[in-house]
Amino acid sequence: MTADTAIVPIAERGYARPEVLVSTQWVAEHLTDPTVRVVESDEDLLLYETGHIPGAVKIDWIDDLNDPLVRDYLGQDKMQRLLRARGIGQDTTVVFYGDRNNWWACYAFWVLTLFGLGNLRIMDGGRALWQKEGRPMTTDRPAWPEGNIAVGPRNDQAIRAFRDDVLVHARMRGALVDVRSPEEFRGERLHMPEYPNEGATRGGHIPGARSIPWARAVNPDTHTFLSAGELRRIYQAEQGLKPEAETVVYCRIGERSSHTWFVLTYLLGFPRVRNYDGSWTEWGNAVGLPIERP
Repeated sequence: MTADTAIVPIAERGYARPEVLVSTQWVAEHLTDPTVRVVESDEDLLLYETGHIPGAVKIDWIDDLNDPLVRDYLGQDKMQRLLRARGIGQDTTVVFYGDRNNWWACYAFWVLTLFGLGNLRIMDGGRALWQKEGRPMTTDRPAWPEGNIAVGPRNDQAIRAFRDDVLVHARMRGALVDVRSPEEFRGERLHMPEYPNEGATRGGHIPGARSIPWARAVNPDTHTFLSAGELRRIYQAEQGLKPEAETVVYCRIGERSSHTWFVLTYLLGFPRVRNYDGSWTEWGNAVGLPIERP
């Protein structure tokens, strides 16, 4: 790591909740700690099999977190079985990491938060920083004993927004953040460049939304989160978001926006942020819902 990309320690970045982040060094020191479970969650569903942090287990955002028949997340019982099968106990600290600047790691973090789980962390820098630092990788699958975690019922109210919630919020001119690419926001693309058309029939954005692409929150050299001061300059000084106001974030299916939800909620301390996981896949297809284009 060169001097100009030296990583500022997490505790010195001014975050509202610095305890939700751990460094790669912290993870390296806890690889054999039975009270810590490292979990990889990637956009690339085959990446874990090519090599992962020793002892890490995999949570697949498609097959593991989503109900196969309903466009929704697992219920309480299935989530409990999933986490116990990954060796997660009642007192386990769960550390998520993944590719794409921890995009899907934050998504898994958000989904588990819906169930009231609080002993969750994100490894700052994700898979990219771990590999950049030359830390060990393995293809061996761990054999952790079954865990005993008790999972409560899913709460879809506090941090999740549904279509009708967003419609009311937009009509009241509430704070809306579109974290997709500028091209998607302007309606020039219906999807990310590397993806096929995923079903949206209209391009544009929800009326009144601000365009703040999710990856602006990350240092492109180290893949770590920007400091709180740098984040405030983007979200508050530049874009005018107010910490005390209710804020709704969205993207395509709620994956990129979970990253921004994490930033606003934990790093900046906004108390009322909800992720609209229906996002543009739902909004862009729905009959009667308004959209805007520049």
